[in-house]
Amino acid sequence: MTDTRAGSTVLADIPAAALDWVERVHAVVDELVAPIAQAHGERLRCREGCSGCCADELTVFEIEAAVIARHHAALLAEGIPNDRGGCAFLGAQGECRVYEQRPYVCRTQGLPLRWLETDEHGEAIEVRDLCPLNAEGPALEALSEDACWSLGPIEQRLAARQSSLDGGVGRRVPLRSLFARGAEGSRRLPVLR
Repeated sequence: MTDTRAGSTVLADIPAAALDWVERVHAVVDELVAPIAQAHGERLRCREGCSGCCADELTVFEIEAAVIARHHAALLAEGIPNDRGGCAFLGAQGECRVYEQRPYVCRTQGLPLRWLETDEHGEAIEVRDLCPLNAEGPALEALSEDACWSLGPIEQRLAARQSSLDGGVGRRVPLRSLFARGAEGSRRLPVLR
């Protein structure tokens, strides 16, 4: 078991093997995303300091939060989260302070995204989206499926792994809650359970 306690959020003791699994999933996602990002290189404005997609109040599965805690214990214990309105992990220059261990959702933002939804007739329809900062370029509808990141399969694997560890609850953790200190710098008391 790995001690993954950070800030006022007390994460369940998550086996080290589960954290290793999440890190392997992240590496696979990075590998699969690379050709899509390269194909859209001219279109993508995503660079260090661009934080348009770095939303506040983002929640992730406990297993992903535990990976951040595994690698950034000092930041979580002594650091101060970014001001409300942007992701708690943004630094002073808009950089991600946990970039190498950023959650899955952050690894695909900015790319042309596609997913399936069910319409009012029960038919599956494809939906596509793209960060407005990356809108210049070919229309989303004109892109092949391979030119978009397909949402669903990775999320389902992460959800299944989380559920296998927490009895089917699928617990999620607000990223901001991982910090021991609030944005104003005051120390929060740990939650006793």
